[in-house]
Amino acid sequence: MRKNLSNPVPSFFFFLSLKFFFVAMGVAQDTTSIPVNVGVVLDLDDVLYGNIGLSCINMALSDFYASHSDYKTRLVLTTIDSKRDVVGAAAAALDLIKNVEVQAIIGPTSSMQAKFVIELGEKAQVPIISFSASSPSLTSIRSPYFFRATQNDSTQVNAITALVQAFGWRAAVPIYIDNEYGEGIIPYLTEALQAVDARVPYQSVISPSATDDQIVKELYKLMTMQTRVFIVHMYQSLGTRLFAKAKEIGMMSEGYVWIMTDGLTADLLSTPNYSVTDTMQGVLGIKPHVPRTKELKDFRVRWKRKFQQDNPDIIDAELNIYGLWAYDAATALAFAVEKMENFGFQKVNVSSNSSTDLATIGVSLNGPNLLQALSNTSFKGLSGDYLFVDGKLQASAFRIVNVNGNGGRTVGFWTPTKRLVQTLNSTTTKSMNSSSVSDISTVIWPGDNTAAPKGWEIPSNGKKLKIGVPVKDGFSQFVSVTRDPISNTTTVKGYSIDVFEAVVGSLPYALPYEYIPFANPDGGTAGNYDSLVYQVYLQKYDAVVGDTTIVFNRSLYVDFTLPYTESGVSMIVPIIENNNKNAWVFLRPLTWDLWVTSFCFFIFIGFVVWVLEHRINEDFRGPPSHHIGTSFWFSFSTMIFAQRERVVNNLSRVVLIIWCFVVLILTQSYTASLTSLLTVQRLQPKVTDVNELIKKGEYVGYQEGSFVPGILLELGFDKSKLVMYNSAEKCDELFSKGSGNGGIAAAFDEAPYMKLFLSKYCSKYTMIDPTFKMAGFAFVFPKGSPLVPDVSRAILNVTEEDKMKQIADAWFGKQSSCPDSSTLISSNSLSLKSFGGLFLIAGIASLSALLIFIVKFVYQERRVLSPDDPRASMWRRIQNLFIIFNERDLTAHAFRKNEVNDRSGINLPYVGEPSPLANSVHTEFPGDPPSSEYDSTPNRQESQEFVIDIDQLNNPFEERRAAFDIACRLQN
Repeated sequence: MRKNLSNPVPSFFFFLSLKFFFVAMGVAQDTTSIPVNVGVVLDLDDVLYGNIGLSCINMALSDFYASHSDYKTRLVLTTIDSKRDVVGAAAAALDLIKNVEVQAIIGPTSSMQAKFVIELGEKAQVPIISFSASSPSLTSIRSPYFFRATQNDSTQVNAITALVQAFGWRAAVPIYIDNEYGEGIIPYLTEALQAVDARVPYQSVISPSATDDQIVKELYKLMTMQTRVFIVHMYQSLGTRLFAKAKEIGMMSEGYVWIMTDGLTADLLSTPNYSVTDTMQGVLGIKPHVPRTKELKDFRVRWKRKFQQDNPDIIDAELNIYGLWAYDAATALAFAVEKMENFGFQKVNVSSNSSTDLATIGVSLNGPNLLQALSNTSFKGLSGDYLFVDGKLQASAFRIVNVNGNGGRTVGFWTPTKRLVQTLNSTTTKSMNSSSVSDISTVIWPGDNTAAPKGWEIPSNGKKLKIGVPVKDGFSQFVSVTRDPISNTTTVKGYSIDVFEAVVGSLPYALPYEYIPFANPDGGTAGNYDSLVYQVYLQKYDAVVGDTTIVFNRSLYVDFTLPYTESGVSMIVPIIENNNKNAWVFLRPLTWDLWVTSFCFFIFIGFVVWVLEHRINEDFRGPPSHHIGTSFWFSFSTMIFAQRERVVNNLSRVVLIIWCFVVLILTQSYTASLTSLLTVQRLQPKVTDVNELIKKGEYVGYQEGSFVPGILLELGFDKSKLVMYNSAEKCDELFSKGSGNGGIAAAFDEAPYMKLFLSKYCSKYTMIDPTFKMAGFAFVFPKGSPLVPDVSRAILNVTEEDKMKQIADAWFGKQSSCPDSSTLISSNSLSLKSFGGLFLIAGIASLSALLIFIVKFVYQERRVLSPDDPRASMWRRIQNLFIIFNERDLTAHAFRKNEVNDRSGINLPYVGEPSPLANSVHTEFPGDPPSSEYDSTPNRQESQEFVIDIDQLNNPFEERRAAFDIACRLQN
């Protein structure tokens, strides 16, 4: 039957004939259907909600029972006009429950009316279904008998904040009606704005009964503020007056942003009136999206004709979203009632003394069952998929419209899953937490401008920014506040002031401001820097300009610009001249560990060279005392490269080259350090360690009003040891007294102050580490201020130019006459750490050469260690190995040009030459007289003869073995 509705004329006659049929069959109809009483409480003098809503409810029931003629229940409506009154709505609901015994109530219209009606419904177990009460505050009632057949106002705040985020607006001002409907959305809106880093600097509340003058007064107040983004949430009657007055005073011009919530958008644009839309050109609106279906199109035609017939006095009425929700709410109730059986009321027994209506209302016997049936009802309605979840409709997509001409132009959509999109069928994948301007179509803003407003402007009414400046006695180069008692004028100047004025001058717009000293009536400072910054949070100042440091706890309630100067907390201590030039000053260039290491290496290198050269170099042979003396002399003479002994072993040469390089570096460094000690004026700080100050309980100073005491207390300083000063002169005076005489041993302050102090007293003090890093000096603005990004960019612009240097030179001078404090401090003695790499290389090279020599020697003399003679022990073999090491290596190149002598004094032939021996070798025992005497003395022992094969002497190894055997036999 619904298919025939595409043609409105046949459909009308069809339903008319159907009506006559049911009238003719009235007797039969009455006997087969069960009437179910349902109450309707609406403001019938309100066209948008009352008349249109009631019309849609009646058509819904007609359409429903026309298509469900087999249903046994029929809803019978009892309508009462609440007359836009909260008490009237409550009285109507009470009358319907008590006297009519309705099973459900559709309505009321407003959220304020619904609050008390919901209480009545819960008491009587009668479901309350409202298609227009959208305030989030109704959720707090938590009544299971309340069904919100409309969108909760809180569901649209995400769509609104998505717009704010997309256009980069940092602040927005809600303008709402002063009632429960207006207040309900504000907590949700504020929270959503903060989630996208946008603040709410002000909330404009307008009374429902406000006059035009009161509205204008509030709008002028908004004009004096920087924020130009306004979110309007109110009824149609008040909204039309607000936009009209805003246009009159020029707030519908370029630079302004107006966003309407869904209620106002639906009210104003559902029945466009050019006199109204002309005052709100460029305004953005949010309204629920309703899918365009054939059923909806047919219903609009039928509704239009029916409404004009029933309300001939109302002209140009248009179906709105609330009418569709009313239609679907009635349909859902008809579905749910059909599942019920018992529709009675249980009377309440009350005493005769109780006469109030509330005490005598009954309880619906079918209330819990109807409640369950409504929760389980789902269908495809005119407004889309219709289903109650926890007593409310699920959030749908929102349409974003831009008021142009005599209506609204769709520029995009917002959905819970896709956020901002130009079309609902968009397949673009993006982050769920971000939105951009490209996600919607071009918007025509107030003033007929397509360029997106930046969301804030400097007030055009001549109001200046109130700039707070610190008042202090010392370090006036940064900020100085002077007051002329004659003219009663205040002059503010200084480095920070000049930087701020240069930054403001580079902004692309004018920024009027005035300096307000943070002072008491007597001219003294009104507090420290933390108190000054907190005044911005209290909105007593619009900004703070001065030597204000970026500190974490301050950033919790204000915003800082980028720093315009570096910073960091440093320590200043006095310096003293070191005239300690005694007889032992030559030892100071090197630390004791470097002295010891160098001495040990000299001995070690001498030993290594002796081992490598002993067997092949006559300069390293002789008695033991000669060995030791030569080794020491050779090693230590390398300091001045005066060694006379030659080296013939290649391993020795490698070791000596590396060691000479080490000695060269060491001696040159020693010479330079000793020369500096003897010729340059040496200055050193009295204290070099913060922990030393804490351990000794020394007094330390800090600047008045600074945050530095907090750092000192964290380091471990006792609070009683902290001394305050307010100027550079006072700090110098405290240093002069000393820590034990009411003065200080060190001062802690920020680097800019310390550099300024040293520029005046550079010959007496120095800055030493550690430096505690800080963010630097910056300007202070309220949290979320739109000026912060512009001022920060301007600071970068000024810093990159020569302007910043000119300002610094003007206030602090070029400081070229004061040497760097780091050059005044005596450098430490040369330590082992500085030469560790060189010693490591020399040690590895020496050990490697020694290891190579030992391996090679043992391999060559491996026959000595072989067990050929079982009578010789291992220790004896090792001793023999040392004996061989102590003798000349006759196979070495150094000995090949000389006559070779045996280790025991026997004349042996040189390898490869013919031997002068025949078949015997004469050996003289130690202590015997010369051979001549031996021959002439007959009583002497006869010489022993050993026969040696001459062929064996031609082999060097056999030669050495033969000589070794002779020596062993002689000893035996």
